[in-house]
Amino acid sequence: MRKLLFILLWSVAVLPAWAEVKNIDNEELKALMAQGVPVIDIRRPEEWRQTGVVEGSHLNTFFDARGRYDVEAWLKKLAPIAGRDDPFILICRTGNRTGIVSRFLDRKLGYRKVYNVEKGITDWIRKGNPVVKPSL
Repeated sequence: MRKLLFILLWSVAVLPAWAEVKNIDNEELKALMAQGVPVIDIRRPEEWRQTGVVEGSHLNTFFDARGRYDVEAWLKKLAPIAGRDDPFILICRTGNRTGIVSRFLDRKLGYRKVYNVEKGITDWIRKGNPVVKPSL
């Protein structure tokens, strides 16, 4: 797991930026959602069940419990939601995983409008925002 995560982090760190990944807070998340920008929760099913999810979120796990990932499979699930030039929001537990994934999508794959919920679902819940049970 650490080796895969290191490789992903390294590839993101050494590549030039194509566009800007924008880190957002809860207020920006609400504003973007109101504009119809889709939210993609990249956590695992057990995490969704544990905390609930932001209403309307698309559930698309990126890393499994061992830190493994399948970029092709994940991108296939992303394609009907957002393309390379479409805005979308990534959320996870604390913003760490989405930070890695959003920079990877931007710098390695050329996605132009990626928003990262900087403090994740934990801050969303801590600030009293609603969650719903996931539809699995």
